[in-house]
Amino acid sequence: MAPMVAIAVIILAVVNFARQRPALKQETGSLVDARNGFSTRLFAQQTDLNPVEVPPPGVFAIVQYTTAAGALPAYLTPDPRDGKKHPAIVWITGGDCNSIGDVWSPAPASNDQSAAAYRKAGILMMFPSLRGGNRNTGTKEGFLGEVDDVIAATEFLAHLPYVDSAHIYLGGHSTGGTLAMLVAECSDRYRAIFAFGPVADVSSYGPASGFLPFNFSDPQETKLRSPGYWLNCIRSPLWAFEGTAQGNIASLRAMAESNSNPKVSFIEVSGATHFSTLAATNALIAQQIAQDTGAANSIHFTTESASQNYRQFQGGSQ
Repeated sequence: MAPMVAIAVIILAVVNFARQRPALKQETGSLVDARNGFSTRLFAQQTDLNPVEVPPPGVFAIVQYTTAAGALPAYLTPDPRDGKKHPAIVWITGGDCNSIGDVWSPAPASNDQSAAAYRKAGILMMFPSLRGGNRNTGTKEGFLGEVDDVIAATEFLAHLPYVDSAHIYLGGHSTGGTLAMLVAECSDRYRAIFAFGPVADVSSYGPASGFLPFNFSDPQETKLRSPGYWLNCIRSPLWAFEGTAQGNIASLRAMAESNSNPKVSFIEVSGATHFSTLAATNALIAQQIAQDTGAANSIHFTTESASQNYRQFQGGSQ
């Protein structure tokens, strides 16, 4: 992950490609079946030379999890050593979501991409780097093989003795939100998923974004990477959030209009932007995760509750 300011510039450029609302037709088959046997055609890419930054001691440790692309590093909350099993969230950053970097430095409420609300609430966190990111093995596939990496990271997390494997959540922002939705369409192992500012069709990012290293002449290349066509495959509760003031709100509304899956909810945060919705809404999600201790999932959001929370948070952060 690049520095936060650089990410903001990248995502703001990307968001401009997603203003036109696409027409969506839901696929009747499963995304898993459609991906099976598909052979992607990737463009040649430059190797990412940015190493994984070393986090502050006690905040995160660097661990290695195994994927088909090889061993990949991740940031992980250290064992609290209290003898308890704790809820955890896998978080996928925006921008170049294949790479990880500084997710521990304080950030303003107007653009807090660190998702720090979770660790502040005592929820374990894992930030996996993905194939081709940092100095990793493998090649960036732009929302295809990366789905498998996130699932592999989650299985690594689930087998740790201090993690409550029945209470693992998934979240992501912007490109990370898009990837989180694709993962949800391929796996039901998450307690709940929270996708901030995803796009319905990745072609809306545009070739200049650098996030799509594949052959656009094959429409299947794009469709298998675009969560808006596979909403019927989601089997765990998923909430997709976006601010109404600026961002990928057209994509959110297009998916909401085409969706018939009761597991999926689309939440417009009134007055928020693609970035300012993060701090307020993550704090609300973290609070609900901390209280989600029963056998049945108790997490619940509405457009009204999320928008009210945002207004209250803005008032308190002045």
